[in-house]
Amino acid sequence: MYSTSAAHHQRYLYGILMTAIASILFSGKAVLIKLAFADGADAETLIALRMLMAFPMFWAIYWWHSRKRPMNPLNWPDRLKLIGLGFMGYFLSSYVDFLGLQYISVGLERIVLYLTPTIVLLISYFALQKSISRLQWYALVIGYLGVIVVFIQDASSTGINAWLGMILVFLSACFYAIYMIGAGEMVQRIGSVRLVVYASSASTVFSLVQSLMYSSTSLFEQLPQIYWLSLLNASICTVIPMLMIMMAINRIGSPLVAQAGILGPVSTIFMGYIFLDEPITWIQISGMTLVIGAMWLLVRNDPNNQKTQGSKKSNGLDGTEPLN
Repeated sequence: MYSTSAAHHQRYLYGILMTAIASILFSGKAVLIKLAFADGADAETLIALRMLMAFPMFWAIYWWHSRKRPMNPLNWPDRLKLIGLGFMGYFLSSYVDFLGLQYISVGLERIVLYLTPTIVLLISYFALQKSISRLQWYALVIGYLGVIVVFIQDASSTGINAWLGMILVFLSACFYAIYMIGAGEMVQRIGSVRLVVYASSASTVFSLVQSLMYSSTSLFEQLPQIYWLSLLNASICTVIPMLMIMMAINRIGSPLVAQAGILGPVSTIFMGYIFLDEPITWIQISGMTLVIGAMWLLVRNDPNNQKTQGSKKSNGLDGTEPLN
């Protein structure tokens, strides 16, 4: 009895630790992109390099996973859906996010992206006629109020550019929310690993085509540090944290993973301060606290999440941060 309880506690701690590390690694993406912009790279080249470098890593995960769990071949309708999801969730969402990062702080970018669950909720309400509880409405209001508070700080220093940056990043969150809704319909059928790998592969093709259309030689003419930053972005800030999130969901369930993910926006603000000299103010901390509190309410009181607490059948999407 004691050994079983100790093993369960150890499993829980490992799951929380993996989620915390993954959230911090995910958040480092924005810092790396900002550093690459400072070295003269453009968004089109950066997203192509990131996806090209992540491509073999994703397929290595797929190969390792398929050895343990044989998968049925996909039909053409599912393949076309995955191409569409890859375009919307991993290509378009990431590209617009990269563009937005040129105009706003990494702290505001991560906080806006953290609103993705509220956007899913609103799309479900208006487009799918799903109900929203009073507590969920309160969480929506609190969350967007927090973003406004942080935005005021960015606007005071960058002016009109802050509006453009926030609109672009918010669009990125909207595109990813649409991806999540579409993926939710498929993930139980084809599995989260296959969905992520196929969608990211489609995104790689879109990213490569766009980069070559933008400049046929830009992928080969970057400074050495751009390639190193892109490799770090693809591995440490994309593939590795995504794998850790999947493992954490398998251990402790998606609701706890989502709650532990609050370290994402917190760590981004401090990384922006350390690596980019972005200031940390009480206004920013207040806004961040409001957004995190709102997301905590949504996750804590979502009946669908509560039913899957600790379940190994979680779809692998709840609680994950956007790939963008």
